[in-house]
Order: sequence, then C-alpha cells, then structure tokens
Amino acid sequence: MQPKNIHFIINPASGKEEPILSYINNAIKDTKIAWQVTVTTHEDDIYNTAKKLIGKTDIVVVYGGDGSITKVARALQGTPTPMGIIPGGTANVMSKELGIPQDAKEAIDLIVKGKFKVAEMDMGEANGDSFLLRINLGIMADMIINADPALKSKIGQVAYGITAAKTAAAAEQVSYNMTIDGKVITEEGVSLTVTNAGNMGFGNASLVEGISIFDGWLDVVLLTSADPLSLLQAAGTAFLNIDTDVVKHWRAKEVTIRLNKPTSYICDDCEEKAQKIEIKLLPKALKVLVPSEKNK
Repeated sequence: MQPKNIHFIINPASGKEEPILSYINNAIKDTKIAWQVTVTTHEDDIYNTAKKLIGKTDIVVVYGGDGSITKVARALQGTPTPMGIIPGGTANVMSKELGIPQDAKEAIDLIVKGKFKVAEMDMGEANGDSFLLRINLGIMADMIINADPALKSKIGQVAYGITAAKTAAAAEQVSYNMTIDGKVITEEGVSLTVTNAGNMGFGNASLVEGISIFDGWLDVVLLTSADPLSLLQAAGTAFLNIDTDVVKHWRAKEVTIRLNKPTSYICDDCEEKAQKIEIKLLPKALKVLVPSEKNK
C-alpha cells in the first residue's frame, strides 16, 4: 500500500555524493503522497528530528549511513512509527541486512510505490546505549577507529579493509571475561563482537551462518588469532560458512564483558570506552520497512 505521508531525514555528511532531493522529488511529484524533508546540520539533529516525528507521519525515512540510521532507530524504538532506509553511507550494513536496494533511486521507489512490508526487528543495548548492528572490540573496533576519513571518502568501505590489514598485523590477544546468560566464560582473542546483525558490509558475507535481526538472539563471535592462516580460515567462515576453531560462537540474551582495563569499543558507528560492558537484547524493538519481495 502506498503511504500517505512520508518525512525524509537527510544527512548531507554521509559517504555518498548524489542529488538525493532530486531523486525524491522525481519519484513523488506525480503521486498523492504528502512529504516533508529535514536536512540535518548537526549530528544531534538526526535523533531530535526523528523523536519529534513520532505519530505525526506514516513513515520516517532516513538517508545516510549506519550511524545516521542508528540515531533514527534509537528515537523510534518502542513506538508505532516505522523507519525506512535509503542507503547513503560507506558500508550501509543495515540496509544490506534488510535486503534494501543499494541504489538510492530503487530504495525510494520501493517506499513510494508501497512495495514493502513493516517488520519488527530486534535491537541491543550496551551500557544503556541502544544499537542496531553490533558491539566491536579488538581489531574489529580498531579498523573503524583508525580508518583514514579521507581514504574512506575516496574508496568507501575498502578503507576499512586496508586499516584491518594494518591492525591485524600488530594484533595481540586479549583476555575476555564474559558472562553469557549467567555462564562465566573466559577466552583469549584478538577480536570480540556481540552482534544483532550478521552482514559485514561485503556482499553477503556474514560473521557466522544463521545470524538474524529477527530471531530474538544476540550472537557473540570471538576471533582467536590474526595470523595469516587464521584470517584465511575466518574468511572461510564469513564467505563460505566453513567451520573453524579460529572463530568461536555463542548465542545469548544478555552478555557482560569484563576487561583488564578501560578499553575503546565501537557501538555501531560510535566509539565508546569502558572496562565493563553490559549488553542485552531488546526484542522486536523497532518497526522497519523491508522489501515485500526478496531482491534478486
């Protein structure tokens, strides 16, 4: 069903450079849809704008990267107002996870022509901050923290791969003391991820097979080593679903991570720092638009 009212939130600082307002206008001008646009000028504008729109529009559609999408999700979580996505960032992991077309015109067309359904997806919470995608520690966090902004703007998510190669070469094992649904587990590793979504942003590659944002679970994934052979085995897990001892996996509703010292980590796209991270699942927390038919 075609929506009657749409409010678009556009982050002009996102990774893509394209005439998004022209795309939206061309798609809607011959319809009966009432639409409004907010172009943000500060990071806080994204959350605050979405919060004010709850119950005042049929759909809040965000154009931006995963950071912008997370901010809108945080504002809309637990409300009846659904979120739509037009991919406009570097990696666009959430839109790939949801099967949303990566071409902005196609994503707009899906929304404007009503070729979607509203699904209830899980979120997570870490030390009071809700997240859509995942919590990263170790080299998975370092590749985001240390990525060169200029390089990221020029070559997109490949910049993360370049940074990952550099951080992996210098990676040292860390002792992760975890409590997973009440069970205490201590493991050594170079990277620890607590994830709601499987997609890694590279095609259909997933951290491990079977992760879903609709399954009512968080997934804890540990990479034990970063030597070349281990990374090759981990790639086999991500791209070919090959089991390996290099990657360890648990499913959980609640996870507490205790570290030897305050450590930087990534909560979706935001850098945080803590010595103890308390993480829990927020089941069916967000209404989101997904394609009514799976994209081929």
